[in-house]
Amino acid sequence: MGTLIVSIYVDDIVYTGSSDEMVIEFRAEMMCKYEMSNLGLLHKFGLKDCKSVSTPLVSTDKLQREDGSEATDESLYRKIVGSLLYLTATRPDIMFSASLLARFMHNPSKMHYGAAKRVLRYIQGTIDYGIEYVTGKSALLVGYCDSDWSGSEGDMKSTSGYAFSFGSGAFSWASVKQHSVALSTAEAEYVSAAEATSQAIWLRFVLEDFGEEQTAATTVFCDNTSAIAMAKNPVFHQRSKHIKRKFHFIREAIQEGVIELLYCKGEEQIADIFTKGLPKDRFSYLRSMLGVKSASTLEGSVKIGHNHFFFFLKLSLSLLLSSSLDNPNLNKMH
Repeated sequence: MGTLIVSIYVDDIVYTGSSDEMVIEFRAEMMCKYEMSNLGLLHKFGLKDCKSVSTPLVSTDKLQREDGSEATDESLYRKIVGSLLYLTATRPDIMFSASLLARFMHNPSKMHYGAAKRVLRYIQGTIDYGIEYVTGKSALLVGYCDSDWSGSEGDMKSTSGYAFSFGSGAFSWASVKQHSVALSTAEAEYVSAAEATSQAIWLRFVLEDFGEEQTAATTVFCDNTSAIAMAKNPVFHQRSKHIKRKFHFIREAIQEGVIELLYCKGEEQIADIFTKGLPKDRFSYLRSMLGVKSASTLEGSVKIGHNHFFFFLKLSLSLLLSSSLDNPNLNKMH
């Protein structure tokens, strides 16, 4: 006897099991009874045998709407970016790159298309990567928030990023361009902290429904002392008087003991990976801090029932991005 996990969303099925035989049998039965196909996106986009790269983006490249290069196939570009956004459900390491590329859905250039293909090449080299969740860890909700001040070349808006973990690997993350131009790094970090606070409050409600009530304040780490001072000072503040009122609820959350905003060093700021392209070493370090690891590094401990379980929630990268029969243990059907 073994365990078979099947997740269905509209017309997509993701399944995984504790044995090859069980998964193969399930797939055969489903394909006999229903009209289904196994997806292989690298093959679909002509990159099945492409050379892999170590990072999804070149850290020195700055994408912008008008870059001087020729226009590319908009339909193809949208298909690639849409697929990458889908992958972010279990791959936080491509969250920023996918979100960045999504800003250029209208009239993309060949430079944008090249950047999208690079992300696919990165996935090619990390097909067996996923988030490691470890049992027996402290069940405390912890968050990180960061921003890249004026990182958007076209409109000089900042990018917010946050991540939350619940004992081990990250389970909630985001990379979003801020709606207004921040006048300082402190303001950009303050807005990012407010967005992370909103998410933390919602996660606390969800965890309470699951029987994991957070009795203590949720710690959110920020690497900007000025932003922390602005959040903790309920009195009128010269630096924050022009910031939209909706962001100031973070002060109330701190006063009520729901959130505790603490300082962390920039080197340990995990959310940095959601705000900009990073050099290889920095990117690899933060990726591991998120819990994104190769299944090969967890050999012998990736089965259900062991202390470690390599978890792919919505999709299986191995089948989604390579040939349909490369890895029968992790599968996606459409």
